Amino acid sequence: MHLQIFPAFCVFMIINFIHFPILLGADNEQYTNCSRSYPCANIPDIPYPFWGGDKPEYCGNPNFKLNCQGEAPNITINSRPYRVLSINNATFTLNVARDEFWNNNCPTELHNATLDATHFQYAPSTEDLMLYYGCRVIVAGSPIPNQFNCSENQIIDTFGIYVTANLASNNTLNALNVNCSDGVSVRVNQTAAAALADNSSGNITQVLNSGFGLVWEANNTDCQSCVGSGGRCGTNSTGAGSFVCYCPDGNYSILCNSTKTSSGSNDLNLNLKLVIGYSVGGIAILLLTMTICYLKRPRTTLFNKVVALMKKVRADEQNVEGFLNHYESLAPKQYKYSDLDNMTNSFKDKLGQGAYGAVYKGKLLDGRLVAVKILSETKGNGEEFINEVASISRTSHVNVVALLGFCFERNRRALVYEFMAKGSLDKFIYENDCHLELRTLYQIAIDTARGLEYLHRGCSTRIVHFDIKPQNILLDEDFSPKISDFGLAQLCQRKESIISVMGARGTAGYIAPEVFSRAFGRVSHKSDVYSYGMLVLEMIGAREKVGGVSQTSEIYFPDWIYEHLEHRRDLILRGVNTTEEEETTRKMILVGLWCIQTNPLDRPRMSRVVEMLEGSLESLQIPPKPMLYSPARPDLLGEEYSSESLSTVTNGVDMSEESLRSLQIPSEPVQVSPSGTG
Repeated sequence: MHLQIFPAFCVFMIINFIHFPILLGADNEQYTNCSRSYPCANIPDIPYPFWGGDKPEYCGNPNFKLNCQGEAPNITINSRPYRVLSINNATFTLNVARDEFWNNNCPTELHNATLDATHFQYAPSTEDLMLYYGCRVIVAGSPIPNQFNCSENQIIDTFGIYVTANLASNNTLNALNVNCSDGVSVRVNQTAAAALADNSSGNITQVLNSGFGLVWEANNTDCQSCVGSGGRCGTNSTGAGSFVCYCPDGNYSILCNSTKTSSGSNDLNLNLKLVIGYSVGGIAILLLTMTICYLKRPRTTLFNKVVALMKKVRADEQNVEGFLNHYESLAPKQYKYSDLDNMTNSFKDKLGQGAYGAVYKGKLLDGRLVAVKILSETKGNGEEFINEVASISRTSHVNVVALLGFCFERNRRALVYEFMAKGSLDKFIYENDCHLELRTLYQIAIDTARGLEYLHRGCSTRIVHFDIKPQNILLDEDFSPKISDFGLAQLCQRKESIISVMGARGTAGYIAPEVFSRAFGRVSHKSDVYSYGMLVLEMIGAREKVGGVSQTSEIYFPDWIYEHLEHRRDLILRGVNTTEEEETTRKMILVGLWCIQTNPLDRPRMSRVVEMLEGSLESLQIPPKPMLYSPARPDLLGEEYSSESLSTVTNGVDMSEESLRSLQIPSEPVQVSPSGTG
């Protein structure tokens, strides 16, 4: 065989023999079917133990059938229909509402519902609400609290009365001065009922429509173990509804590769024998091929490169498998690349292009619009990709973008986010024809601060973003901001204030000084505060340096702002026309300057930033003048940089011992310290 053709032949043989046994082993139809997503009415994917619609019964539990025909799923429990509002697979809880009471205070028939106690229990956050019908006043003239409109049998002078648990002790029917003919007990959310008790004129329809929680039991522990071992939960149709774990190589009682169930054993025995036979034969041929390729390899490094590539691919797969096993049901949905192709109509509508890849507009099966971020090939073993997935998976906040799923197939990696109709903030502060009103920018600044506060303190694990900039602040239809792009984020425990990072990370012009030089302090969540401060100064147009200072000037723009504030000169910034706008602008500038203090300990926490933005201008003091270097505009320096390009950024900083000593922050009396403790 020709030496130039031989290495390619070896590569082809090795890859094919590695995949051949795997493909054979994944031939379990039940496992394949139960691994798919099954939408039901307005719920995009119904998990085990629920089934119905296109989802077969063996992928669920017989007692958890859903009717998917209406605008929302329905489930029948002890002959009573319930409207399913949401399903939380992590807490085994579903939120339901009595179907006959949906948008209807006056059902034609009244029934007290009971639960199937074997499979359902009321959630602790629920309570009974008593509804009485056909009520009449006992003594005329007395006011009737807790009343709602509902005439019995079209009798005009009758009405309804509700009694919550909080009111029941004092408000019996006699105490309410009414006499009623019928009554029914309806389970409701405890919080909604408490609000109704506090406001006697509250909306009873809203309380009934908000539903109540049910906790289900359907071999929950066994299902968690099954999913953790790589299987899919289901029911043995021939075994009186007993639990079964569907796995790629067959059906097991609880865990994959443990004790097999009898169901389908005859069909699977033959398949198992074929898998074993082909696998043994394939391994033997693979070893023989690798031996021949090694002994007869030409004097090139191609073979070694192939082996290294295979090891890298396997390491990437193990990273993803480890992530999914760790988070189990809490992990976001994993899509195939073919799913993304269908979702985006073959990647037809491109929303943008960034340093890490392109973003396309897509649509899920339930009609929701999404943004699909196709990542360009990255270095390393997929850690940055898993880092972003893990970071956003831990979050749930109105000002943090929601991750709906991801794709990881060899070198194909993608993230599926909620769609943000207005795109990123940068086009509204850099482009002349897209400027927002100052009050809108002010609210964006506050909401972005709330999102960062949540990342720093609201999560069980603190998340430091490390790349806050206008391009990573996305806006929805109502210009509500959401923080995105967690590729550089780092996780740490909430009690940890100091973070260890290797090299610089972030975008030039927004990086805190301590990130690229530890001489300025230790890296912590305060590094995000610095980036946020630069963002705020960008938002109000301060970096345009209007008023005689050109964009190419070497004057450090916070110095320019500081001088104008200190001497009460007019800032002459865009969109500032009224006294109120002037005060808002000054407030944002003061907050921005506090956030970009050179010493991390002098910067406020994000919770304090929110207080400063929402407080009065009079309560804010002019901060000490930040002293560092003149950051160039991001569009001049480019987007991201790493430790390899660090020297080009630090060239603007005098790192000598004498210069570092000169960076002492001037001590000025401050009545209100925005920082608090480090």
